[in-house]
Order: sequence, then structure tokens, then C-alpha cells
Amino acid sequence: VQLQACGGGSVQAGGCLRLSCVASGRTQPRYAMAWFRQAPGKERDFVGGISWSGGTTLYADSVKGRFTISRDNAKDTVSLQMNNLKPDDTAKYYCAARYSASETVVGREKNYSSWGQGTEVTVSS
Repeated sequence: VQLQACGGGSVQAGGCLRLSCVASGRTQPRYAMAWFRQAPGKERDFVGGISWSGGTTLYADSVKGRFTISRDNAKDTVSLQMNNLKPDDTAKYYCAARYSASETVVGREKNYSSWGQGTEVTVSS
């Protein structure tokens, strides 16, 4: 499956952005999706994930209450609504997919087999 992310940009602290990721190609009927991010000079970290049905979500503690992940299976799209952005949220954001028929969402990078090209998010203070 190919993933295309968009929606990044530059905002001031307290602002919001919405990222979207569209899946194409031979998409499996059931695949979990997730967002990861990588700040300059740092490792790539899990941000949030959603099960194939959309019924289960998982977030990193640093974004709980501010970020919301959702999906539209009819459009093969997953979104990340980011509110109350902070300078520490500045990073390149990647969407990822893994085939999974369960409702379990995992935050380990190695479990995801398909990756998008990333989109930049910059939050200024």
C-alpha cells in the first residue's frame, strides 16, 4: 500500500493543523494506521494510532487531549487533528500502515510495514 500525507505547515503556539493520509494501491481490507513524528536530531516517535475499524485509538502521553486521530475507510483516509500545538510538536510527521485484523493498536515503529513520505509541522512560540 502507498501512503500520501499532506496538511503540514507552520503555525503559532496554540494553533491547530489537520494532517491527512490517503492510502492507495492494493490496500488490505483490514489495516491499522498510525502517525509518527521525528524532530531534528531525534528518533522517530509514535504519536497516535487507530485500528482498522476506527473503534480503538492509542495516543502518546505528550499529545493526549490535544490530538485526535480518525479514519474514513470509504475514502482510505486517516486524519490527525492537532489542537493547542506547542513548539515541542515541531517535527516531520509520518503516516504508517500495518495489516491487522484485531482491534489492538501498537506504537512500535517496527510493526508498521508501509510508510508515507512525511509532512513538516513547525510550531513557533
